[in-house]
Amino acid sequence: MTSPLRSWLLLGLLGFFGCQSASRQPADLLVYNATVYTVDSTFSTAPAFAVHDGRFVAVGTAEELRQQFTARQEVDAQGQFVYPGFYDAHCHFYRYALGLRDADLTGTTSWAAVVQKLQQQRRQFPRAAWLTGRGWDQNDWAIKQFPTKDTLDKLFPDVPVFIIRVDGHAALVNQNALDLAGITLKTPIRGGVITRNGQGRLTGLLVDNAVDLVAAKIPEPTAAEAEAALLQAQQRCLAVGLTSLADAGLDKPNIDQLAALQQQGKLKLRLYAMLNPTKANKDFYFRNGPVFTDRLTINSFKVYADGALGSRGACLVEPYADQPKETGFLLSTEKEYRALAREIAASKFQMNTHAIGDSANRIILNIYGEALRGRKDRRWRIEHAQVVTPADMGKFGQFGIVPSVQPTHATSDMYWAGERLGAARLKTAYAYEELRQQYGQVAIGSDFPVEDINPLFGFHSAVARQDARNFPTGGFQPDNALSRPDALRGMTTWAAHAAFEDKQKGRIKPGMAADFVILDTDLLQAPAPRLRGAKVQQTWIAGEKVFSIKN
Repeated sequence: MTSPLRSWLLLGLLGFFGCQSASRQPADLLVYNATVYTVDSTFSTAPAFAVHDGRFVAVGTAEELRQQFTARQEVDAQGQFVYPGFYDAHCHFYRYALGLRDADLTGTTSWAAVVQKLQQQRRQFPRAAWLTGRGWDQNDWAIKQFPTKDTLDKLFPDVPVFIIRVDGHAALVNQNALDLAGITLKTPIRGGVITRNGQGRLTGLLVDNAVDLVAAKIPEPTAAEAEAALLQAQQRCLAVGLTSLADAGLDKPNIDQLAALQQQGKLKLRLYAMLNPTKANKDFYFRNGPVFTDRLTINSFKVYADGALGSRGACLVEPYADQPKETGFLLSTEKEYRALAREIAASKFQMNTHAIGDSANRIILNIYGEALRGRKDRRWRIEHAQVVTPADMGKFGQFGIVPSVQPTHATSDMYWAGERLGAARLKTAYAYEELRQQYGQVAIGSDFPVEDINPLFGFHSAVARQDARNFPTGGFQPDNALSRPDALRGMTTWAAHAAFEDKQKGRIKPGMAADFVILDTDLLQAPAPRLRGAKVQQTWIAGEKVFSIKN
């Protein structure tokens, strides 16, 4: 028999532990045995954190958290490294997804290699109504000349061909595609080029607004095809640690489809959708206002000021160093940009403008300053901010303009950018650290599919100013390298700030959305050559595991 004393002790212990259990709060998840980079205001680290109802609820040691919470699930991070979910501040997710059915021409080293891939694509999909491809770059070829349609006309006379350059601002098409679009020598074009050869014949090369004349004729995928492509693209994003994306340039039907997939629980990614400034989009969203939901933000219009440097569509103050008669061009008139800025300034939306050349940056910065009238809290953005004169650099801070940059552009363009710009102008191109000093922050993206979707490639380019081969030694214009903490901020909390989402995500902090990624590499300490090879082990969104390398 149990003695009275033992019975009282047993009851006391049960009561004690029962009270302890009752005093602990419920949690869905406890992650421990990690190095957690919180990216909070002091850039602190911790070994553990707890999650409940899709949000971080506490950060500390495992012992502290187990005293506070009863977790339904515990995850041993096995000494690995945890970061807030990566945020691509400028990409083209919808376009990337639909492009997965195109011929991948990225990295081709000659025009012959491009043609070979197109032939393979045609054999694989012989009944496709169009032959499309993306990613060629004549700057990567031994003969750095733009191709012409002659070979495409001979090999593919019965199918329209549309292959877009890596930057998305130039395309080569065959005669079949020109005919379908109704393009002739007499076709007028503003803000673009329909290229002719020395004999006055069409070459098939289209630049900027001219590209849209043919692109508009390519049939849209069915809803089922688009859904399959979007979910395939999502898996690729989750596998590299992306949890939030800023999709730069969408129409309402695209956004409605993405929102429906989110509501069905199929699309886990959080999206900041930039609207194309069409009349239909403006009429609807100006009337109904911005959208802020848990996984979808619609709060901005994406505007194009000029084209790209590689296709000489970027608008420069002085002529191109390698084409002394060309300065590039604006895609619309200054009057039109000014009117649009006034229209957006009168609304609650942001204006996010693609500006590559120094003239385009100057014009848009000045228009922003006029429209905003000292309101620095509007977080209007310059997307790319690629070439900026010293005289205009200070306007980012003066007017409160967010520089939204893509570090891999610097290490992709460095081989030939000097030929386009000359040595003097090159010094204030891709000037990410100087831009950061002006505004205090930079939002970091990739511009995929122009560049690779892996955000760690951008991190490496930002801090080392080197390509995948760790070239050049010492880095390309290393004075404009970002510090590692700032590069991480740029792809987490600063990217969220640029979207008015910094109170909801971007940090591992109580109250923030529980989006995080577990890596096998310490991005803050690892040697630079190891950064691109870092592997994502797990990706979590709202406390749900959405990717694991072990699956």
